Amino acid sequence: MNLSELSVKRPTLVVVVFTVLAFLGILSYRSLKYELIPEFSSPIFTVVTAYPGAGSVEVENSVSKPIEEALSGLPSIDVIRAISQEGVSIVMVTLQINADVDPIVNDAVRKIQAARSVLPPQALEPTVTKLSVNALPVMVLSVKADMPATELFDELNYRIKPAFAKIEGVAEIDFLGATEREIQVNVNHDKLDNYNLSILQVVNAIQTSNLDFPAGKITTDLNQTMLRMSAKFTQIREIADLVITGRSDGSLVKLKDVAEIIDTEKDAGTLYRVNGEPAVGIQIKKQDGANTVAVCDAIKEEIISLENRYAASNMQFTIPQDGSLIIIDAADSVRFDLILAVILVTFVMLFFLHSVRNAVIVMIAVPLSIVSTFVGMELLGYTLNLITLLALSLVIGTLIDDAIVVLENIYRHLEMGKSRLQATVDGIREIGLSVVSITMVLVVVFFPVALSQSIISPVIAPFAMVIVISVLISLVVAFTVVPLLTSRFSKLETLDRKTGWSRIITGFEQGMIAFSNAIQQLLQWSLRRKWITMAIATLLFTGSLMLVAGGFIGSEFLNIGDTGECIVKVEYPKNYTIEQNNLMTRKIEEVISQKPEVIGIYSTIGGGSGFLAAQSGNNQSEINIKLVDKTRRDISSNLFVKRLENELNETFTDVKVESAVVSLIGGADEAPIQVVFQSSDMDTLMVFAEQMRRQISEIPGANNVRLTIESGNPEVVIRPDKQKMARLGLSPEIVGATIYTSFSGNSDSKFQQGNFEYNINVRLDAFNRQSISDVENLTFMNAADQTVKLKQFASVTEETGTSQLERYGRISSVMLESQVLGRAMGDVGNDVISFLEKTDFPEGVTWLPEGEIKYQEETFGSIGTALLIAIVLAYLIMVALYESFLHPFVVLFSIPLSIIGALLALALTGQALSIFSLLGIIMLVGLVLKNAILVVDFTNHLRREGKNIHDALTEAVQLRLRPIVMTAISTVIGMLPIALSHGTGSEWKSGMGWVLIGGLLSSMLLSLVVVPVVYMIAEQAKAFIKKGNRFLS
Repeated sequence: MNLSELSVKRPTLVVVVFTVLAFLGILSYRSLKYELIPEFSSPIFTVVTAYPGAGSVEVENSVSKPIEEALSGLPSIDVIRAISQEGVSIVMVTLQINADVDPIVNDAVRKIQAARSVLPPQALEPTVTKLSVNALPVMVLSVKADMPATELFDELNYRIKPAFAKIEGVAEIDFLGATEREIQVNVNHDKLDNYNLSILQVVNAIQTSNLDFPAGKITTDLNQTMLRMSAKFTQIREIADLVITGRSDGSLVKLKDVAEIIDTEKDAGTLYRVNGEPAVGIQIKKQDGANTVAVCDAIKEEIISLENRYAASNMQFTIPQDGSLIIIDAADSVRFDLILAVILVTFVMLFFLHSVRNAVIVMIAVPLSIVSTFVGMELLGYTLNLITLLALSLVIGTLIDDAIVVLENIYRHLEMGKSRLQATVDGIREIGLSVVSITMVLVVVFFPVALSQSIISPVIAPFAMVIVISVLISLVVAFTVVPLLTSRFSKLETLDRKTGWSRIITGFEQGMIAFSNAIQQLLQWSLRRKWITMAIATLLFTGSLMLVAGGFIGSEFLNIGDTGECIVKVEYPKNYTIEQNNLMTRKIEEVISQKPEVIGIYSTIGGGSGFLAAQSGNNQSEINIKLVDKTRRDISSNLFVKRLENELNETFTDVKVESAVVSLIGGADEAPIQVVFQSSDMDTLMVFAEQMRRQISEIPGANNVRLTIESGNPEVVIRPDKQKMARLGLSPEIVGATIYTSFSGNSDSKFQQGNFEYNINVRLDAFNRQSISDVENLTFMNAADQTVKLKQFASVTEETGTSQLERYGRISSVMLESQVLGRAMGDVGNDVISFLEKTDFPEGVTWLPEGEIKYQEETFGSIGTALLIAIVLAYLIMVALYESFLHPFVVLFSIPLSIIGALLALALTGQALSIFSLLGIIMLVGLVLKNAILVVDFTNHLRREGKNIHDALTEAVQLRLRPIVMTAISTVIGMLPIALSHGTGSEWKSGMGWVLIGGLLSSMLLSLVVVPVVYMIAEQAKAFIKKGNRFLS
């Protein structure tokens, strides 16, 4: 007794099994988290080390190189890239694709801690961060209140931040534009000279007098009490009255005698504005595995509570960025596509099956398969996201394929006069192997995709597995639920021409008969002219490939989509202060706000976003722009921001403006084209890189071509004479500490007030930090308590240098970056690579592709390998099922026939060949093989009944045409909402939809003709070979 017979004879078992699956599916659906895309971490981690006050050369030699050395022994390293800038070192380690990232990151932390002793004492603690989508904020808030800026910071830092931090799933919380309280000790250099003091003595006096000492216990026979000496500063006048030293005449030198003590605000590092209004920004990141939508909802609830609590201060929160909105929009868009696809497919089934009864029997496979799939998603740890929901939407038409083939064959047996029970059993027995074949082919096509290794494997693996699970469940439904229903409720439908519906159906059937007759006539012509038919098919296939080669179809790694958000990055001259930056940025904001497409602007002055935000400085700003929904504007966000960029560069001189759109996963799509140039000779490298920049700028589509290293950064260089320094009794440690404290400040000491602590920042006053003369006249105290001027042992010169140095693979390097405009990224990237391959490089200079060029090549190669494996596995599955090597080979000829329509559809709709369209082609392989399987399998069945090849092929095409058309049209109709979608994430979906629509239509039409011709040629070749073997024997 097979599965179908068991379902017919024991229906309660089927009902119980699928009731349990439905119940578990509903529970699983309710527990699945919402995300935009599947969670994944790139095999990259960064080590960021702040070294305040150090130049790029010093940062590279003292920080970047030692960290590179420490990390070089880690396993599975692909490449190490180091960026050394003023005051910060950023070391990025890219691991191999199959590396286990977490243990390696933990090992890196241990190695960094071990190497801490070789780093400069002034360097801050290195921070190791794993690169992932969770490194970007899920929500950005802005807050204003009627209270002083420093009080607002205290409330934010000590009360509001903990309120947000206690929310389940919240990780890091950072502030933008916050104003901290600071006790500034502004030392007068002339007064130091008058009292024969150095600034280090001032720092030492403050540190040694601002301490709490545990002093033991007071013990009696009855109790004991802790003893503590409390000497920390609690009032400003205590700091001012601090005695620094005593003089020979007995007088005391107090801090207020040499310095001005001010309770004020910390120097602004960043400023933040929302729609032109100053505010404090709050960036909130979520923990790994946390539900983005739930976290954002909880934050919004907490905001309401905080606004009520601080109503007296008129505290108001706004939400410039909400990461949950795009997730909900994308999910709603895909859910709408899914529901619309079900409705459309159901409507199509009514035409083919003539009644609601028959359509319900077929369509029951959709809800049962989808709901049961949720169980598999929960067990595999997947989430409801754009990718998994897209997989469910794409597979709607496919889920009913098995049911259609089974039902159509059962009805054929009913028409023979058999009972419902007998027709069900005989129909499934006859077609069962074909149904298993077409399902297993689709399954084995997607398994290699799920197992492929590339940078985006964590994204496409859930897509593949969701399809595999749902298709396997649909196979079980076709072999259980469908026969159960047909054995009890099926009946032959007779059309009553008196009703309007019957007349519509009659007209549809007449159209199907006409289409069948046309296919039969074309088939007869093709069987008589086999080689002409094959030549035409070959020309069509070659022509479709030429669409790619001829540039009619571009290529790209991943369409970034149109989220309606873009970023304008502004860079001013290197000597700009934060105040100058603020004034100019405000003028730029006014220009942007006048654009009708703009509905919101929020700016970070002196800072930036993204994974390398540490590279920001006082001369840089970032303006985030929100546009109206893309359905309400006639220009894409990419084109809008490029036009805006050109306008701003023309309007504001001495300002460098660059722009990028915000991708679907957050962050700016800054430079998809990246090329690394390497050489040990930095001068030769920079000259050649600049030459390449100018020439690559002329490549069509290359936009904003720039080098990551730029010269012309003003700097004051101090070159001490070590022999003079030694004769004057000075050590490098004293000299370095004095210079650093004088100009950067020392804030190791804290001022305590209540439960809060504030920095005490000791440095020269602003008047003594303005010129080279101030540097030259800086005073040092030697071991003999004598004062020495810097100009006595060092030269001080004003020079220009690079603000950034880079190393790639532990070799000096510079990266060329380019954005893309007007052409597909892959096409521009191919032109750049082709140009570089033809260029003669100076000796010692090499180049490597990076960024999306590299990832596209790797990912396309991985998907191509998965496609090849899928075809081989599909062939082997068919060989095992049919015990023949020849006929599965014939079935494979339907693949190039589908490629014809797929590429033509991409060309006609202007879509590029991307990761998702390639996934569509892989899915197409599994879908189109079933058409050929149905024809070949039924031909073999008829031949076993004694019919010759020609008659068997003719009858097989005639009898199998209806299920082939039904499955193809139902799948195409199910794809239309996806292909025509304009909602969030439609840029990812539409290309895949058009590939499947075009491929299915061309395969449906051509495989009904070409596959029989190939079958005939193969059988004739087989007979010829057998005849030759008999002749030779």
